[in-house]
Amino acid sequence: MQFERALVPGRLVRRYKRFFADVELDRAAPGADRVVTAHCPNPGSMRTCAVEGGRVWLRAADDPKRRLAWTWELAEVDGAMVVINTARANRVVEEALRAGAIAELAGYPAITREPRAEEGTRFDFLLDGAPRGGRCWLEIKSATMAAGGGVTAFPDSVTTRGARHLVELAARRRRGSRAALLFCVSRSGTRVVRPADEIDPAYGAALRTAAGAGVEILAYQCEIDLTGLRLGARVDVDLRA
Repeated sequence: MQFERALVPGRLVRRYKRFFADVELDRAAPGADRVVTAHCPNPGSMRTCAVEGGRVWLRAADDPKRRLAWTWELAEVDGAMVVINTARANRVVEEALRAGAIAELAGYPAITREPRAEEGTRFDFLLDGAPRGGRCWLEIKSATMAAGGGVTAFPDSVTTRGARHLVELAARRRRGSRAALLFCVSRSGTRVVRPADEIDPAYGAALRTAAGAGVEILAYQCEIDLTGLRLGARVDVDLRA
C-alpha cells in the first residue's frame, strides 16, 4: 500500500493522552508553527517506539476540517523503522491476501472484512470460497515492541480484548473451521516474534492455548519505506514460555 500523501519528517517532542503527539517539523510553511500536534493512531503503550527527540514522519490529513491536521505514521528508533499507525496492518495484510501473497492463506476467493461471528464477535477477516471447502477466521495484530536481538514482542500493554479473540478463535477451530492469527511485524529488522509475557502473561497463556487447539500462528515482516508498506517474508514465532 502507498501512503496517500508524501510524509513530512520531524522530531517527536512528546506523546501524551494516548492519541496526541507534539512534533517539531523539519520545515514549516512560511508563517506556520513548526511544532504541530498530530493524531497518534496507536492505543498501546508504544514502549520502545516513542522516543522524545527521535525521528518521525507525519502525513497531512485529507480533510481540511479535521480537528488535527496531521497523523503520525512512522518512527525511526535505534536504526529500526516502526509503523506507528496500527490501522495500517490490516490494509497491508488485506492487499497481500487479495494478491495471494501469503502462502498459508492463499486460495480463498472471498475475503470479508470485520465479519461478525454467531455470538457477535468481530474478527478482522473471514476467508471463504476455497475449492477445498471450509472457511478461515483471521485476526491481525501489529507487533512493534523491541525485545532485543532482533526479537519483537506483542503486546506492549495489557489487552483483554486480544486474549478474548484468541479464546474465540480456538472455539471456531474446535467447531471445524480454520482459524489463524497473523502478526504483521511493524518493526524492521525482526527475526522472531514472541508473546510479551512480561507485559501481559494472560495474553501469552491464551496464545499458547490457542496454538494448542489448532489455531495457526503466523508472523510476516512488514517492509517499510517512506512511500508505503508491503508484506514481506515470514518470520519465526517463538511460543516457549
